[in-house]
This record gives sequence, C-alpha cells and structure tokens, in this order.
Amino acid sequence: MTIGVGGSTPAAALEQLGDRTAGVTPIQTEEHRSRIAALASAMQAAGLDAVYLHGGANLLYFTGTSWYPSERLVGALITADGQLHYLAPYFEEGTVQQRMTIPGPIALWHEHESPYTLLHKTLQALGVSAGKLGIDPSAPFFLTESIRAAVAPAFALVDAGPAIQSCRGCKSAAELALMQRAKDMTLEAHQAAASILRPGIVTTEVEAFLNDAHRRLGAPGGSSFCIVLFGEATAFPHGVPHPQTLQDGDMVLIDTGCTLHGYQSDITRSYVFGEANARHREVWDAEKEAQAAAFDAAQLGVACSEVDAAARRSLEARGFGPGYELPGLPHRTGHGIGLEIHEGPYLVGSDHTPLAPGMCFSNEPMICVPGEFGVRLEDHFYMTEDGPRWFTEPSPSIDQPFAN
Repeated sequence: MTIGVGGSTPAAALEQLGDRTAGVTPIQTEEHRSRIAALASAMQAAGLDAVYLHGGANLLYFTGTSWYPSERLVGALITADGQLHYLAPYFEEGTVQQRMTIPGPIALWHEHESPYTLLHKTLQALGVSAGKLGIDPSAPFFLTESIRAAVAPAFALVDAGPAIQSCRGCKSAAELALMQRAKDMTLEAHQAAASILRPGIVTTEVEAFLNDAHRRLGAPGGSSFCIVLFGEATAFPHGVPHPQTLQDGDMVLIDTGCTLHGYQSDITRSYVFGEANARHREVWDAEKEAQAAAFDAAQLGVACSEVDAAARRSLEARGFGPGYELPGLPHRTGHGIGLEIHEGPYLVGSDHTPLAPGMCFSNEPMICVPGEFGVRLEDHFYMTEDGPRWFTEPSPSIDQPFAN
C-alpha cells in the first residue's frame, strides 16, 4: 500500500486538523498605498492618464476593496498622479464603504442613470479631461464598449494590463507569506484526504471531506476548488462530469486549494491506491523528471517559455509528445498565482516574460494517457535572488506521495 494512503476514517482524520492561520495577517493599508503609487508610476511610464479598475482581483490588489464583479459598474479610477475615486450604485454605497481598505470618495449612480457618463464626469472632476484611459483587462466587453462610447472623443481606451501586471507580477514578502501558509494548509488537507481512501469510496465523498478539512485548517470558504479523480478519469486534466468509485490499483489524482486573506493555494498529488504496477511507475517517474526539469530551468532572466520547453524536452526524451500530442502534456507547464489561481505570467511557449524575483508559478507538466490514466504533480515555486524556491516539497516517489 502507498505510504500515507488509507487506514483512517473521515472523523479521525478531521480530528487531527486544527486552525493553522495563527500569526498571519492580511495585506496592510500601507502596502495598498504603495501599490497605488507603483501603478501611478507605471501609468506615467506608459503614457496613461488614468486607469479604470473593475470589481475583482485588480480592484482588491490596489485598493483592498473586495467586490465580486457583475453587470453593474463597481470599481475605481486611479489617475497618473495617484488620485483614487470609487464608482458604485447608490444602493451599494454603505457596503462599498465598509469594504474599503483605502478610503476615498465615491461617485454614485442610480439604476436609471448611466454609470459610464458618470465615469467621464468623474475623470473631468479629477482634472483629467482628455488623453489615454487604461481599462482593466478583466472588465467585460460590454462595459468597455460602453465606457468607450461615453468618453469619446476625449479619451482613447487602451489596455491597462501591462501596467497592472508590472505591479502584480512580482509578489511582496507579505504576499509570499500568505501563499506559503495557504499552501501548507492545502498540503495538510491532501495528506488527510489520502488517509481516508478505501475501496468503494466515491470521488464526491473525498471532495466533501477536503472542503471540511480546509475549513478545519482555517480557510473560511473551505476548498476554493476541488478535483478528485480515480482510474481512467485521471487522464482528463479537469475531470469528468460523473463521480467515480475507488478500486484497488486505481491511479488517484486530487487537485485542490483554498483562499487565505484573498491569496490562493493550488496543489495536485497523484498516486496509486494499492500497489503501483510497472506502467504506473514509468509514467509517474517521467512526470517527476519533467517537473524537476522545469524547476531547474527556472533561473533569473530566463524566459517563461524556456521553462515550458525544458519540461517538454524531458517528456519527449521519455517517448511522450512531441509538443502537445498525446500521450503527453496537453497544456502549459504552469501558471502564475496570487490573488487569482491562474494569473500571469505563464509557463508556456508563447510567454517570453523573463523570470524575476517575487514571481510565483505552478509547476505541473501533466502526462495524460487516454484510456489508461494521467499523472499530475503540482507544486508551486517562487523566484528569489538565488533562483527558484519551492513553496511545498514535491512528492518523493510514487510510493511516498508526501515528503513527510
């Protein structure tokens, strides 16, 4: 039997878990202020006169205001000289004020009024009467086009993504600490889930357990996402629409994470329930080597695309691929992570961003073998002045999926 797999019950496993969030704090006001200043500098360098941040991760990153994006315009304007002004419906004024970390005036609109016209008037009130208006790349198309119509011809709309990414791409020490704790929590949840596996358990039971485990560990929302797959279903990177029942000799793939003060974890483990056969070992070892090759290639100044290429060279040497062909690696080697589970830059052939200190990535060059099984080993690393450093230790072997 694989080490650490089976032998416990859900009740007993949950009993071993406790709140792991002691000593961690959310991002503080001064850091948010420094982020706004950094964005203002990036805007000046890019020739932007103002930026509109839509509700969601970018608004949260710069202002500390958490808001779920919807069809209504709720966001903030930041000018190149660092002024901050929120926009929201009248009926949300109190809620927006309660969620603010960085206080600021709010331009308010009633439901029958145009928030886009109000945005234009707010720019003028801020002393920005014309120029280039950067738009949050997460803003939906209809909203962007409505803003364009309202501010034309005084303003040209441009993508604010590069300016925003220049601030968000490299994480601060406070961000790294939050992600480290979130990942530690998820790895502990993984180990607990492995311990409750038994013949006949259904994937949905494991998903429910992981949600409970994350809550016990201190993630108020439980699992932020959860994929549990057994047997042939593990060859589908993001799962299948039906639950599976565990049998002896099945490959198990569990991919899950949680959120801690807005910051994300995302870890995958693959192992066999029972005894691994020769084919399991062949594919698992190839995956392990590809993950190590990507990590070794991740050096300061190296392009993200080269990290992806290193993983594919390793897999091709083992007879997988080439490229995206199956059996092999059908998706990118990794993604950035922070306030969003998937954010730039990406470890993929088309992203030539040079690696810099503070950048954080998943490393998950999954092998999919249709009709048999799949193996994904996913851990995350961050770039330091001395090169890459793991947040969590990778699986030592197929027989020992957890380092401790």
